[in-house]
Amino acid sequence: METYEETLARWMKEPGDYQVFSEFRDDAGDHPEGFQDYECQFAADLVRRLNPHRILDVGSYRHFLLGLMAHFPVTTVDVRSRRSAPVGETSITCEAARIDLPDRSFDLVLSLCALEHFGLGRYGDRIDFRGDQKVLAEMIRLLCPGGHLVLTTTIHNAPPAVAFNAHRIYDLQKIHAMCAGLVPIEERFYSHTLGRFCALEEVTSNPKWWDVYCGCWLNP
Repeated sequence: METYEETLARWMKEPGDYQVFSEFRDDAGDHPEGFQDYECQFAADLVRRLNPHRILDVGSYRHFLLGLMAHFPVTTVDVRSRRSAPVGETSITCEAARIDLPDRSFDLVLSLCALEHFGLGRYGDRIDFRGDQKVLAEMIRLLCPGGHLVLTTTIHNAPPAVAFNAHRIYDLQKIHAMCAGLVPIEERFYSHTLGRFCALEEVTSNPKWWDVYCGCWLNP
């Protein structure tokens, strides 16, 4: 702080071409990382590897999608309308449990940090206790044979729970049951406590807290 105050005083005395005023910030140290970084890294690596031709996204992070659309055309589904519409986007505003598109339309279906929210009303969708299961069934319906589902959601080593109306929290058994008919190709887990990908055994067992599940599933 001494260095800051001294530098500020000196610059204010000789401002040159600038108007100088105080607004202290200190963002030194390690680059900040959170679970979203790991989810997006997982998805980006898979999209690059799979090199899909027809992508459907259901509710993923908007900034991730904007980067994805620089390289791929993407059909997006969201219950809320928006003004931003890049050249590479076909935007559909609807309830994700009922998407008016033909069966087997996409070779990649992507959904990051969305499944746990469907049917809870948080984002203006209707209340439906089975909303997450209906949306996942719809995503599977739209996936062509040989296509992949890339999914991230909440997970813990405790019985499935609902933190109404923020989100659901799944266990691995529940996720596998909901993805019945698909084949798991890759699964990873992120721990908030450890700040990294971890083994399933390291996922939190706190019944009211959650870590992150990242999965890639094949439609055989």
